Amino acid sequence: MKFRLFDLNPEQYDAATHETGPMLILAGAGTGKTRTVTARIAWLISQGVDASKIMAVTFTNKAARELKERIAGMVDPVQAKQVTASTFHALCMRILRADAQRIGYKNNFTIFDEGDQLGLIKKVITRVCARDEKMDPGLAKNLISKAKNNGWNAPQDDETLAGAVFRRYQQELLALNAMDFDDLLVQAVRLLSEHPEVRESWQNRIQQLMVDEFQDTNRLQMDLVSMLVTGATPNICVVGDDDQSIYGWRGAEVSNILEFEKHFPNPRIIRLEQNYRSTNKILGAANRLIKNNPRRRAKNLWSPQEGGEDVRIVAIPDDRKEADFVVEELAAHRAGSNLPWEHFAILYRMNAQSRLLEEALRKRKIPYRLVGGKSFFDRREIKDIISYMSAIVNPADDPSLLRIINTPPRGIGATTVELALDFSVRESLSLFEALQDTRYQETCSKKAVTAIRDFVEVLQTARIRCMTPGEDVASVISDLLKNCQYMDDLRKSCKTPEEAMNREENVKEMLRALNDYQQRSSEGLLGFLDEVMLNREREEDKDDARGVTLITLHAAKGLEFPHVFLLGVEDGVLPHERSKTENTVDEERRLFYVGITRAMSTLMISWCRARSKFGSTMHCRPSPFLREITGEGVVEESYDEIMSRPMDEVDIAAQFAELRARLGR
Repeated sequence: MKFRLFDLNPEQYDAATHETGPMLILAGAGTGKTRTVTARIAWLISQGVDASKIMAVTFTNKAARELKERIAGMVDPVQAKQVTASTFHALCMRILRADAQRIGYKNNFTIFDEGDQLGLIKKVITRVCARDEKMDPGLAKNLISKAKNNGWNAPQDDETLAGAVFRRYQQELLALNAMDFDDLLVQAVRLLSEHPEVRESWQNRIQQLMVDEFQDTNRLQMDLVSMLVTGATPNICVVGDDDQSIYGWRGAEVSNILEFEKHFPNPRIIRLEQNYRSTNKILGAANRLIKNNPRRRAKNLWSPQEGGEDVRIVAIPDDRKEADFVVEELAAHRAGSNLPWEHFAILYRMNAQSRLLEEALRKRKIPYRLVGGKSFFDRREIKDIISYMSAIVNPADDPSLLRIINTPPRGIGATTVELALDFSVRESLSLFEALQDTRYQETCSKKAVTAIRDFVEVLQTARIRCMTPGEDVASVISDLLKNCQYMDDLRKSCKTPEEAMNREENVKEMLRALNDYQQRSSEGLLGFLDEVMLNREREEDKDDARGVTLITLHAAKGLEFPHVFLLGVEDGVLPHERSKTENTVDEERRLFYVGITRAMSTLMISWCRARSKFGSTMHCRPSPFLREITGEGVVEESYDEIMSRPMDEVDIAAQFAELRARLGR
């Protein structure tokens, strides 16, 4: 055994060596949660638990990968591979791929991404709305998502426009043999609920179930977890921190962790409070803040390391001065300590707050990365390739077919496609079936019919090749793109040679990924598409990978930075104005708590007396949360005070160091 339990603190040890029955690990920020969970998995294996019957469920692919990597360094490699570390969506995918036919789907169903969803919803709205009715597709998508995550079925009548769109949208999805991401959870829970034999089969596969970030689970995820375990004292271990529950707006229910005992009676509850990240001054501010939330499980974070710099609260005249001041402070700190830019992060409540910061950073030629850049999988050429693959796997996938039918141009115009869509709706056919129907082809010109038949043949040939055992599917897709001259058309559509080169490289990268996948899996093109859809976490463009991090408080959860600047802590921004009417101020306080606990060594918090909003200047008050964090280790300053102070030797040295660095660039 390659792990050492004596490396754990007493509470981590107790959690890692808990034998049977439900357990709730309350893991405060920076308290070594992942280390504890991996130690527990290693300990269970050392006690004879079958590694293939241990399942850990997480929210992100990154967390699942990290868990697997750590386990691989602690136990026998063969056993490490047998442990399942999966996201909720990936687990639901596995459940449905095996038995979707029991609930009316084929097992090769397509998964719709956000773009596919919006495309279908737009089509549904056009058909459902009367002439004097309008509905925003984005709003409809959000309402449908909320309904699904609350466990609500589509209505059986058309009394409301939203209900009619929801009902028709679900009918269309089923007809297309497709599910959206919310459906993966909804339909998996439905399958387990309606088919006891499937539920028992999965319960028999899982001897020990672990769930990470439990405070972020919604009602359906709680239902899923409850159905995967069995017995009076189920072996379920959940890890989470109610103080970091910040996703209520997307359906997370903090009550799942606060009322854990209602779902799993008499659990063992262990609190991890020793923090390995931040100084006690930072932790003191965080503790004083969060104790103001009335409904929480008490925790008090502490660190054995003494000392550290005071937390600074700085009042600044306006948001432009705030951006300039923060960037000046950051640059001076970096110059005086010779630290890499990556050690610094600027956190804020709303994306719009980044604009002035970006201006200030660019003005000083400071490199930065804006977290939330365009995902690799959201790029035009990658969506094209995915659509080709999806149409090959599932010809009834209308949205994918619509994307590629004239990409690159092949003589099938918009009118021809519109007629095919109308025919497919009238005859209850998929678009692919409609294109091949002689009754439809009789309505088209000879030229269009030839183009349609050529297109159908291209897809059918690729489909047959992909279904042939031992076929190199990466070569199939590569040949298809070459034969239809996709790359030539892609290059023509680019404004610059550099853009063309980047887009071409993206396509090659996608084909490399497919080739790599088939080297390690026999699941073929469908398996690859499943993996792609589940791996669509937001990632920054490669150019933005280094520099100061600009990030929202929500996106910063789970990250840590040595030096943090937290901006815009004003009443109406944090807490957000809307939270006062929606009764979610407690969640806003937790969001501020998450921001504070990202800081390792230093933390500066700023608020503005005035802020530009909608083209006019708004006067601001400090957030009430700032009063709650005041105490030992927190100092309050004003911009005017700081700017009128004589510079000390350290400041002068830092300015000269920065000047030299800028001259040397």
